[in-house]
Formats: sequence, C-alpha cells, structure tokens
Amino acid sequence: SAYRLCTMRKLPSVLARTLTSGTSASSELPDMSEVRSRLRDIVGASTNWRDHVQAMQERKALHTLLAKRQEDLPPRRMKDSYLEVILPLGSQPEIREKYLNVHNSVRFGRILEDLDSLGVLICYTHTKQEMQPRSPLSIVTALVDKINLCKKIIYPDCDIKFTGNVSWVGRTSMEVKMHMLQLHDGDYSPVLDATFVMVARDPENKRPAFVNPLIPETPEEEDIFKQGELNKLKRIDFSTASLLKMAPTAEERNIIHDIFLNTLDTRQEGEGTVSFRSRKLPPNSVWMEDAKLKGLQICHPQERNIFNRIFGGFLMRKAFELGWATACSYGGSRPFIVSVDDIMFQRPVEVGSLLLLSGQVCYTEKNYIQIRVHSEVYDADTREHQTTNIFHFTFMSENEVPRVVPKTYGESMLYLDGKRHFAAIMKEI
Repeated sequence: SAYRLCTMRKLPSVLARTLTSGTSASSELPDMSEVRSRLRDIVGASTNWRDHVQAMQERKALHTLLAKRQEDLPPRRMKDSYLEVILPLGSQPEIREKYLNVHNSVRFGRILEDLDSLGVLICYTHTKQEMQPRSPLSIVTALVDKINLCKKIIYPDCDIKFTGNVSWVGRTSMEVKMHMLQLHDGDYSPVLDATFVMVARDPENKRPAFVNPLIPETPEEEDIFKQGELNKLKRIDFSTASLLKMAPTAEERNIIHDIFLNTLDTRQEGEGTVSFRSRKLPPNSVWMEDAKLKGLQICHPQERNIFNRIFGGFLMRKAFELGWATACSYGGSRPFIVSVDDIMFQRPVEVGSLLLLSGQVCYTEKNYIQIRVHSEVYDADTREHQTTNIFHFTFMSENEVPRVVPKTYGESMLYLDGKRHFAAIMKEI
C-alpha cells in the first residue's frame, strides 16, 4: 500500500527534539484561531469588511520599511521560524464539528486551509523585524509543491499538532516544510508532510520584495536547504517539459497510439477497413469526457484573506472537495487522498468573482485515480474567463477502478500529464 509510515527522520533533528511526546505541552501551544489573529495583527488587517479599505490604505505607508537589497536584511536560522500549533480536536470537542466529515474522520479540505495559514505565519516569523509590530511584506502562497500522506484516516477526536519552519530561501521566495502529527496513546505519530512555496511582495501586493537570507547551521540543515534548491530546479524542469510547450516523448507517443488503435471500431466497414469516425470503448473503461464534474462558487467577503483577496486555503478546500467527489463518482466507492501535488497559484481571486471549478479524471492505474481540477474566474462585466489555479490530486479507491480513456488529442495530453504526475508521486511514496 502507498501508505508507508512516515518516519521521524524527515524532520530536521534540531526541530524534532522539540516535539513533545506527551500531551503536557499541548495546552500552551497556540491554536489555529490564534494563528489567524496573529496574521491579522502582523499586516494590520481589519476583522470586518467595512474597515478593510482603510486598513489597506494604511499599509501603503509601510513601503519605507522595505529593504533595498537582500544583503541589508539580517540572516536567520531554521529554528528562528520554527512553530508548533495545536488543533485540539480531542481536548476541545466544540471545534470538532467544523472538521468532521460524514465518514467520521477529519475533512482534509479543512487541513489544507490550516496548512496554508500556518505556512504564511511561519514566513512572517522568518522575516520579522524586531522593532516593527507590522510587517511591510505581503506574503502569499505561490505553490503547493507537495503534500504526502502516510495515514489513511485522520481521527476526529484526537489532538493534532502542526510543526513547520522555513527550509529554503531565494531572494523573494521561501520554501516552508510542515508536518502534521496526531496524538495516539500519549504519542504524536506522523500523518503528513507538506512543502509550500511562499512569495514576498510589497505592502500593496504589487511587486516582489526581498526576504531575510537563511543560514543552515548543521549538516542536516545543509541537506534540507540543498533539497529546497533541488526542488526549485525540479519544478523548472517539469514546467519546461510541459506538454503545452513540448511534444510528448517517443514512449508517450506510443502509449497514445496504442490507446487510439485499441478504440478503433473494425466491425463498421467490413473486414480490413477501418473508419476513423467510429470509436469503441474497450471493456472496463470510461471515456475521459464522461469522467468529469463541475462546480461553481460565488466568492463572498467572508472567504477573504488578510489582503482582501479570496483566501488560498478556501480555494484549495473547494478544489479538493470537487476532486474527491469526482473520484468518488468515478470509482464508485470512498476514495482516500494519497497526495496533493504541484498546485500553482497563477493569479489572485477577487472578492465577488464567480469561481468555476472543473474536476477531471485524467489517469487511472489499478485502484489509483489521478484528478486534475482546473479553476477559473469569470468576470460578468467583461465576459472573460481567466485561469487561477490547476490542482493535482492522487486518490486511492477501495476497489480497482475502470481505465479512463482519452478520445481527442487534447484529452491525450491531459492523460499523459496525469500519468507524469502519478509517476512522480509513486516514486516519492
């Protein structure tokens, strides 16, 4: 099974030491509501919509606090940004309802929201200016590099602990590694590892801004930092080889050609002749065009982030839930999330937007379902559609699922893209 146990070696040892095995320290740790209120304080965001415009105006004055060069900022260590946050599902039953799904486990979409908020707070902790209560930086999620799960079920009545720190820094971007653990029999055991990339921008969120450099202190931290550098290069390679820019490889072309030959209907025109017009579905298969679901979201002020745009975690939750529903209706049984991969935030979503989501099964193998969710905003005034995000989710179904079969060239490219994502994830777990 894909759910191999995550081992503690993934945690930087300097940080792992601070993980308490008992429950004693849990009560003193900040919780998620504290994370969000700290974020509001750091940027001076208002808690109500009416005062928000004024609060954003006041932020403009913080421009003078931005560094002109990265070299002017004091370097930081990994442990400077290390945070632990508790989600007290066991000790505070009143918050349980918000996190509960119908299968009596935790809603993963809610966990995505929490990881997003925590990732931003970790970056603000890394870039904190001692004398300044307010940060001149607007820190936003650029990319969810990957989230790998090693537990099938997250229990709704046991405390959860999130830990994380900045693991790599560029000039204006930061990689954050986060871990989620759940309390069982007095011990916290690993549930997932997540890697996010955040970018720093000026107070009005218009231009990139410099962030404090990161100094690794131990050989282990050196390795983590180097891995961050490699992750960046891997992402560049992956996007350079994108099927939207380059033709498929010879091996991939063969796969598509085989699928094509497999769907030709030879019975139509008598022996030896083939009509390209009629295609037949191989046994135990589903056409790709029949394996999709759509959703619509009106973006209300309630879902805004500290910069008055729609909160990235909310977008992830909505995309995940549509992805889950797509996998559920395709596989005919309850799917479990194995991995979230390569979520690009291409443009912000404004409050008041109509958000259109489309979930597509793009690749299947045994009982795995690879789902791609495309999100776009529709502007009713200009009648224009603009892509905001592409999400990639890997689910595991309880039973083996039918093969998904592309019919058109466009679908074939989606199929190959899904196959590439799936292969990359399988290599990891």
